[in-house]
Amino acid sequence: MGGRFASRALIVNADDFNLTAGVSRGIAEAHRAGIVTSTTVMVNLPGLRDSLRYIQDLPRLGLGLHLNLTFGPPVSPPDKVHSLLGPGELFVRDPDWQLQAGDPQEIAREWTAQVEAFVAAVGRPPTHLDTHHNLHARAPASEIAIGFARRFGIPLRPVTSAVRAAMAAGGLPVPDRVIGDIAEEPYWTVARLLRSLDKLAPGVTELCCHPGRFDRALLVSSYNRQREAELEALIDPAVNQRLRERGIALLTYADLNACVHPDPFDTPTVRPELVEGDGWRTQDRLGDGSA
Repeated sequence: MGGRFASRALIVNADDFNLTAGVSRGIAEAHRAGIVTSTTVMVNLPGLRDSLRYIQDLPRLGLGLHLNLTFGPPVSPPDKVHSLLGPGELFVRDPDWQLQAGDPQEIAREWTAQVEAFVAAVGRPPTHLDTHHNLHARAPASEIAIGFARRFGIPLRPVTSAVRAAMAAGGLPVPDRVIGDIAEEPYWTVARLLRSLDKLAPGVTELCCHPGRFDRALLVSSYNRQREAELEALIDPAVNQRLRERGIALLTYADLNACVHPDPFDTPTVRPELVEGDGWRTQDRLGDGSA
């Protein structure tokens, strides 16, 4: 391993890019005007090329892949992943069902197709991988996602100790912890963000969030208008001010990878003085760290 961050640093990742046009616009806004540094893309949904136009002028936004088995159509031909599909040849919207009934070979086939679709659309590999509904927290999706991360050399969000150990064994950098969730009410509010920043532990934390601008297409999700509230919190000046007051650096997964696998021909995006030691610490559970 290349080391770990001695000071406090934050990767602010917005999940669900390309869920709807409004979500994609909101994520772009959260990066331009707020603290979002990274997003993960749902490549199996329609409108991907249009969504990517919202961020074509945002070169510092980290862009990862949100591997998906629980919403929308597959990238693969339906007859090649039939165990994952329900009516209308769409993914079954039930994580438990997919983990129990889904054929592991078909999961791997579909996720391979999603990686290929990302590279075709974006022109480069994703900065990192995560999964819709954190599906990779449980078998068999966990083993498959870990295999993908190690095969492609791409970090995977460390939602369990098994993921943490696998990333460490493969020499791949991961944050020390992941915080964030969704709830009936908007999860990230200004108050919760400020509390979390005040209590942020040393090292690198990934803050998982779900900002977006509401549109009618978003009614397919139970987390719809709540995304507007998260967006407003993430762009609130008080949050950015607290980051500066606490000396918290904003990073992407690409910055982590640059520390572990530096390119001698590129200027590092992370200050060398932030790096020391010989291991990355991770934390198994998700939570916001607030009381």
